[in-house]
Amino acid sequence: MKYPCHRYRLEIFVALFDLPLEQLRSYRPDRDEPADFDAFWARTLAEAAEFDLAPEFTPYDAPYTGVDVYDVSFAGWGGHRINGWFLTPRGADGPVPCVMHYIGYSGGRGFPHDHLLWPAAGNAVFVMETRGHGGASPHAPGTTGDPHGSAHAQAAGMMTRGILDPDDYYYRRVFTDAVRAVDAAAGHPAVDASRIVVSGGSQGGGIAQATAALHPRVAAALIDVPFLTHFRRAVEITDAEPYQELVRFLATRREAGEQVFRTLGYFDGLHFAARGQVPALYSVALMDDICPPSTVFAAYNHWQGPKEITVWPWNRHEGGQGYQREEQLRYLHKLLSAS
Repeated sequence: MKYPCHRYRLEIFVALFDLPLEQLRSYRPDRDEPADFDAFWARTLAEAAEFDLAPEFTPYDAPYTGVDVYDVSFAGWGGHRINGWFLTPRGADGPVPCVMHYIGYSGGRGFPHDHLLWPAAGNAVFVMETRGHGGASPHAPGTTGDPHGSAHAQAAGMMTRGILDPDDYYYRRVFTDAVRAVDAAAGHPAVDASRIVVSGGSQGGGIAQATAALHPRVAAALIDVPFLTHFRRAVEITDAEPYQELVRFLATRREAGEQVFRTLGYFDGLHFAARGQVPALYSVALMDDICPPSTVFAAYNHWQGPKEITVWPWNRHEGGQGYQREEQLRYLHKLLSAS
């Protein structure tokens, strides 16, 4: 006699493992940034500016009646071509605000239909691929490689690529790409260059946070459950990926701890947040074991400009998802209408 085979999916729920919300709201740790932090980024962006941006917006054949879609590329760090999507509402009366969208860890740009929300609300959206990501993502494939190599060993993933030298570190290239993407968007005739907003979740939130501090043209920031923030605390309290990439590297390179955290100091979201002057809407999930709540509040509490934060008490790294998109739509509509 044959018995039916039942498949069960084990759901693992994470308790509130971080600080209580009352403490999180006032959690503002001291920052230990490199003395030449600003000089490092000024030099980095100046080096990147030596390459012609050379943006290309190629019309993309898609059966949309209310949106124009372009396959985008531009020269990022080192002159490397970075790909993306650009969507703008068809028939708009003059230039429109543009939302820069940066992507979460391992994801690629996906498909144009993944990015229809902002055009539906009357805004353009510029989706920047993260170099080297998307190759293993079936739902959001990517098309942009990272041709820059490293002379140092690394753990699997991107977190430790070039980590023994700030000039060689992977996120130096990524953050520079993101700044250059703003320039590419600002130069398009459909975009109101005075109303460019950076956005993203997780890795994308960390990239948006950095770009808002590095580019003077950014008008606002939408930062969801940001990764790449408060590195020291993150690796000490979570055993989730991708922060575990750092732990595995340090477990085998026992002498490298001081150098690793020195490099990370140039890329820590805490230091970018302390330079953030524009209006920002953050979100945090209190059961998030990937980007722990205290790391998010640490950045939020250091942010210098007008700010709000949406708290999702019972969610993990997915955060508010569609509910947060509703919050962002209303927030941005009010902000941009006032301007």
